[in-house]
Amino acid sequence: MCDKNNCGNGGCLAQVLENIILLQQAGDNAPSGCDKPFLGNISLIANTRPINLYCCCTNKIWEMPYDYNGETGISSFFRIENVNENCATFRILLPATTTGGYTATNNFFVINLNCVGSMKCLADALVSNL
Repeated sequence: MCDKNNCGNGGCLAQVLENIILLQQAGDNAPSGCDKPFLGNISLIANTRPINLYCCCTNKIWEMPYDYNGETGISSFFRIENVNENCATFRILLPATTTGGYTATNNFFVINLNCVGSMKCLADALVSNL
């Protein structure tokens, strides 16, 4: 069992996730100039920074089941929705093969960040159905 005594550091992940939430909420009102929270030129309109999560003790990618429009499956793509101390709420995303973005499901899960060993931020994307 993962906990703060044997693996994972949910505190540092919580800080990163809270920053991502702020970026996602900023939308078109994101700062520019020196305050811009990214490097380079952004030509893509994005509303989400998709994330992959990895288990703390095995480094296996987290996969969660979903039900979307009557179809079921498993996805490893998530959107951070909320952080409350060391727990985070994620929305399950589906890759949208025709647009290269993602589609949001109405499937959520809460995880103790001590059980997350690492996360991978994917390219910012436009997520439909939010």
